[in-house]
Amino acid sequence: MIKNVVLGISLTGSITLLIQALYAGSAARLFLPIFFAVGLGLGLLRLFVNHNIKKMKGKSIMTKILFFAVLLGVGLPFQSWFRTNVMFAMDPEVMPRSIAMMVMGVVSLTVWTMKSKKQEA
Repeated sequence: MIKNVVLGISLTGSITLLIQALYAGSAARLFLPIFFAVGLGLGLLRLFVNHNIKKMKGKSIMTKILFFAVLLGVGLPFQSWFRTNVMFAMDPEVMPRSIAMMVMGVVSLTVWTMKSKKQEA
């Protein structure tokens, strides 16, 4: 029940932000769908990492170190690029709505996945 409410609020908020940006003709209308997709990607990444961490029990220490080395080796440069070339280059007026859209993407995917797993069980 709570998952449905959270999912509904998140998706309603996303659609509301997008419609408001389209209606106002603001520059955010270009960024909001992109940031929602980035949020979905971050949600998938979070679920992937959590799933693989649960599978690490019983693995050798070298496997664990290799997993986190690859994760950080790919993640940190991407995060640095995204922060400097995308976030800091954006118009400050557009940034809060874009970040809100990204957070709603992460929440939507996470709750939807949790809801799907519960229905399968």
